[in-house]
Amino acid sequence: MAGIIVAVFWAILVSFLAVVLVRLAQTLRATTRLVAEVTEQAVPLLADASATVRSAQTQLDKVDAIASDVQEVTSNASALSTTVASTFGGPLVKVAAFGYGVRQALGRRTAPDPEPEPEPARGRSSVRRTVIVGRTVPSARGRKRDRRNPRGQKD
Repeated sequence: MAGIIVAVFWAILVSFLAVVLVRLAQTLRATTRLVAEVTEQAVPLLADASATVRSAQTQLDKVDAIASDVQEVTSNASALSTTVASTFGGPLVKVAAFGYGVRQALGRRTAPDPEPEPEPARGRSSVRRTVIVGRTVPSARGRKRDRRNPRGQKD
């Protein structure tokens, strides 16, 4: 009787191990198929990624060349600006100062009108006008006013 029980126990154990081994074999086959499919899809993707990286490197090289050219142009423009400022800046300032001095001198030489201006007629503005060769031109400059803020202090 003990021999039969041991034989049945061994049969059950062998059956259980056979089922486990069959399932393990199926899992290994499925894993092998999955790895093969992933490899088939991954190789072209890696090739495309490699080509994209090479293209990006080429574009970066071009951008670097453009950036260095822009830097060179910027330095040349700065040098040109400095040269122009040093060459023409001083004489232009002197000419402008001379012209201002001449205008001030001529402005002081002209005597102010002793007569008060007549009241403007209705519909006309009170803007002072200057006549030049038959044309009436509005005055470009107004008189300076003493401006004070509401507290009576000068601005």
